[in-house]
This record gives sequence, structure tokens and C-alpha cells, in this order.
Amino acid sequence: MTIYFALLRGINVSGHNMIKMAELKKMFEAMGFGRVQTYINSGNVMFESEEGESLLEERIESEISKCFGFNIAVILRTSSELSNIINKCPFDFEDLKEGQSIHLTFLKKAPDQEVIDKLPDVELNDDEYRMDGRDIYFFYSRSMLDSNLPKKFQKLLPATARNWKTVLKLGAMADAANAR
Repeated sequence: MTIYFALLRGINVSGHNMIKMAELKKMFEAMGFGRVQTYINSGNVMFESEEGESLLEERIESEISKCFGFNIAVILRTSSELSNIINKCPFDFEDLKEGQSIHLTFLKKAPDQEVIDKLPDVELNDDEYRMDGRDIYFFYSRSMLDSNLPKKFQKLLPATARNWKTVLKLGAMADAANAR
């Protein structure tokens, strides 16, 4: 059995695509997944399954549409992938100064070089990013809201972003689940 994290894009944002985590957990359990846990209201679900990633994404997206009445992207990572993501972070979370933050964008698939080459140039100021396959690490020197970086990557969809504290919490959930 593999431990997966389902990262839902665009739920519970500004009153749109509302899903209660208790209802989402019940849906995952009804689908036959084991060890289902949710974390905060932004659509993070840990579960266990023997199925492969692409089939799981399709099944979960279809079930969300059926149960909740809207279509959203579901992006999966295994617990081992999440551990590697955390270990490979090119930015130092421990030394952040006030206003600085690290975020991670999870892509459904790694973009081709041709797509990357067509991304618009933006003024980085003191912000930084690193692309690693299906993941993009962002370092914001001030506020994400003041940064041009999101504009650079807005066409790489489907994707969903999490702040680094959430990524670390999901990693801790994976470690606890793997320890059992």
C-alpha cells in the first residue's frame, strides 16, 4: 500500500467550491481508501491505496464532481515524493526574516522545455524560484501578494500551491503514517 497526498486545487477560496473536510474524508473512505486524514480547510488529504497515480487522480476528480457538483484538479504526491520535496528545498526555512516566506507549487505534470522557454519574463526583485520536475519552490522576500513570480507561472496548470508550513505539516503526517 502506498500513502498518497491528494492536493485539491481551488476549494474553499473566497466562498467558492466549498467542501467541508469531514465530508471530503467520508468521500475518500467511501471510495475504499484507508487511513484517510485531512489537514486544514484548503484540501489536503492523506490516504492509502494500492492504485496508481493517474487512475487515482481521475477517480477522485470524478467523485468530487459527483458528490460536490463542481470540477477541480486533484494533484497527487506519494509520501516518499513529499519527503524528497522537503529534503530538496533550495531555500532555508529556518532563517526566514519577517515578511519572507517559502511556498511550493505542485504541478500535475512536469512542463516540457518548450513550455518553460515560453514563460514570460518578470521582474524578480529579491524573489527567487527553482523548478524541479513537477514542483516549483518559491522564495518571497516580502509578500507573495507583492511579487511578480505568480504571473510568470500562472499558465502552468493544473497546479496548486501550499505555503511551506503546510508542506512541512504534510511531511510530518507522512512520517507518522510510515512509522506505523
